[in-house]
Amino acid sequence: MRHILHTWTGMIEPELKSWRRELHQYAEVGFCEYVTTYFVYQKLQTLDFTLHIGKDVLDTESRFGVPTQETLEDHEMRALEQGVPKVFLNQIRNGHTGVVATLDTGRKGNHIVLRFDIDALPIEEANEHTHIPSKEGFRSRNKGMMHACGHDGHTAIGLGIARFLHQHKDQLNGRYTLLFQPAEEGSRGANAMVAKGWLKDANLFLSGHLGIKSLPIGTIVARTTGILATSKLDVEINGKTAHAGMSPHEGKNALLAASSMALALHSIAPHGEGATRINVGSLKAGTGRNIVPGDATLQLETRGATTIENQYMKEEAIRRIQGAASMYGVEAEVKVVGEGVTAETDSYWSEQIPKALAQSTVVKNILPELKLNGSEDVTYMMRATQQAGGKAAYLIYGTPLTAGHHHRLFDFDEQALAIAVNALAYLICAENGEGILKI
Repeated sequence: MRHILHTWTGMIEPELKSWRRELHQYAEVGFCEYVTTYFVYQKLQTLDFTLHIGKDVLDTESRFGVPTQETLEDHEMRALEQGVPKVFLNQIRNGHTGVVATLDTGRKGNHIVLRFDIDALPIEEANEHTHIPSKEGFRSRNKGMMHACGHDGHTAIGLGIARFLHQHKDQLNGRYTLLFQPAEEGSRGANAMVAKGWLKDANLFLSGHLGIKSLPIGTIVARTTGILATSKLDVEINGKTAHAGMSPHEGKNALLAASSMALALHSIAPHGEGATRINVGSLKAGTGRNIVPGDATLQLETRGATTIENQYMKEEAIRRIQGAASMYGVEAEVKVVGEGVTAETDSYWSEQIPKALAQSTVVKNILPELKLNGSEDVTYMMRATQQAGGKAAYLIYGTPLTAGHHHRLFDFDEQALAIAVNALAYLICAENGEGILKI
C-alpha cells in the first residue's frame, strides 16, 4: 500500500499545482466565488459524485455578512465575462456559492466529511518580481482580491481528495461528503452549511490549513488547539453634514465620533479568565477639508479564548460604540456580519494520525499539537460533528512562508499540496479502508 499510494500522490502532484495556479488567478472574496464554484464543479463533474450547488449547499438565512446586492451583481457580471455560463450562474447567484460533493460506496462504514474553504481576501496582490505568482505569471487577475491565506491550495487539495476517492471507491467503505465552503474569511460561511444539515450524521470530520506558522515541508500537525471565538462588526454612523466655516455648530461630526469609538474600543480591559483581542481594521469618513463629515463607517472584530470571553468583548464594544455616538449626537447602527465559536481537535486523533501516517513516505514529521491563536469558522462544523457523537480534526500542513497570512506577498511551497492529499488519503484509508491497507 505504501508504494501504491505514494506513486499515486506523485502522479497527481502536477495537477494539484496546475489547479492551484488557475484558482489563484481568479481570487474571489466571500459569497462572490462564482468562477471558483464553476471551476470546482467542472472538475468534479466527471467523477463519481453527486453534486449540489446553489441553495442546496447553504441555508440562505444563516449566512453572515452577505455583500450588498449591487456588489453581488458586479461580481456576477465579472464572472460572466470570465467564462461562467449564464445558466450555471443563475443557479448560484445572490451569494449562493460553494459546492457539496457526495459519494456512497454502498458498503457499511463511517460517514467522513471533509471541508475545504475556497474564498480569497480583499487585498491587492504584490507585483514584485520576487513574488513567485507574479514572477511565474499566475498573479491574481482580479483587482483588489488575492488568495493571501492559501485557500486556493485548500481547494486544490479538495479536488485531489475527490480524485482519490473516485479512483479508489471500490476499495473503500462508507460515505463521503466534500464541502467546498465559501466565505471562511470573516467567519461567514460555515454556519450556513451546518444549518443545511450536511454534518448531521457525520462520524468523522477532517479539515486543515496550509501554513499558519512557517514549518518545514513534510510536517503535519496532528492536533490544533487555541482556535478563538470571534465576532465581526460593521458600524454605520449617521451624523449631519455642515459647512465647516459658516455653520460648524449645525453639524454632527461622524468622523470624530468614529475616531472616539476606535480609541475607546482599543482601551477595553482584557477579560481576566482568558485571552481577548480587538481590532478596528477600517475607518472611513469625510469628503473634504471644509465639510463637517456627516457619515462614517467602522469595521472591527473581537476575539476570545472562549465564547464567554468573546461575548464580553462584543458586548463591551457595542456599549462603547453607543456611548461615543451619544456623546457626539450621532446615530450608530451595529451589524454583526460574522461569528465564530471555539472548538478543538478531538484527542482521538493524537494517536490515530501518527498511526495512520506511519506508512507515508512523504510525511516526514508529525507535531503533536499547535496553538492557532486565531479564528476559523470551521469550528461550527467541528462542533456539529462532536455534538452528534463524532470526532473532528483540524490539521496543519507544513510549509515555509514567504510572508504572513493576509499579506500581499503571501505564498506557500506547492509541494505541501501533495503531502496534504497524501495525509488525508491515509487517514481515510485508516478509518474506512481496511482492505486497501492490506494491498
